[in-house]
Amino acid sequence: MSALLITGVNGQVGFELQRSLAPLGKIVAMTRAEMDLSDEASILSVLREHRPGIIVNPAAYTAVDRAESEKEQAMAVNATAPGLLARWAADNGAFLVHYSTDYVFDGMKEDPYVESDPVNPQSVYGESKWLGEEAVRSAGAPHVILRTNWVYGHHGNNFLKTILRLAQERSALNVVADQIGAPTSAALIADVTRRIVEVVGGPNAPDVSGTYHLSAEGTTSWHGYAAHIVREASAKNFNLALTLDALKAISTAEYPTPAKRPQNSRLDCTKLTDCFGLRLPAWQEGVTEVIERLSPASR
Repeated sequence: MSALLITGVNGQVGFELQRSLAPLGKIVAMTRAEMDLSDEASILSVLREHRPGIIVNPAAYTAVDRAESEKEQAMAVNATAPGLLARWAADNGAFLVHYSTDYVFDGMKEDPYVESDPVNPQSVYGESKWLGEEAVRSAGAPHVILRTNWVYGHHGNNFLKTILRLAQERSALNVVADQIGAPTSAALIADVTRRIVEVVGGPNAPDVSGTYHLSAEGTTSWHGYAAHIVREASAKNFNLALTLDALKAISTAEYPTPAKRPQNSRLDCTKLTDCFGLRLPAWQEGVTEVIERLSPASR
């Protein structure tokens, strides 16, 4: 197999992709400093030098609230860069795996979102990710777009690690309880990506190009997620100042943010599991595993 290029390897998903894809061939791992997705010349220089057969693009502008005031930067990384990668892939016979988000939807649907549901992003971040999807699709390269949600991991910054820190610092905490989704680990996303790359890089590879939803199984709220973190951390001997009784459920209206969040972030993953023969674990499994890795006993 020709080289696999991974962008944004210092990010949560990029970090895990180096592990999951390493057995499949030569990995070209690019940090932002080495491949700046806001700079067309930087992107094309790396592609021309390494000529990858598969491009895996987890790099993104993910500062959701800051994107409201930094629209140009968000659009460059999330909308323009994926189009450049996809057009290069189309011209050079490469396959592109790109990642998107539940933020392309408005969150008003009662049921989990399927891939064909109408999009209606409510934030600059969501709009930029949707435009990136469209740029990939219109380029004509073989590709898989994976929409995911509530991403966390032991590497990088995320909600899980923030709650762990705050639970050790504070004796009371308020967490939004009327937004629902499924916490999805970067490790799971990377492992699913490996399965996709195995399929598209194998002999007589089927045409699997398209958009797929990827999240862990089950549903919770941010408050329910935080409660699980506190319970597991307590069981694993973290020195917590916070008790479950002091973890207060609040509404979105009580915690305003510059960017609007979807109230329903649930994704129906049937298309993905059927196409690639996958079983997706319950969201609690990955959360518990990361807390175990971060626990005092494992240091």
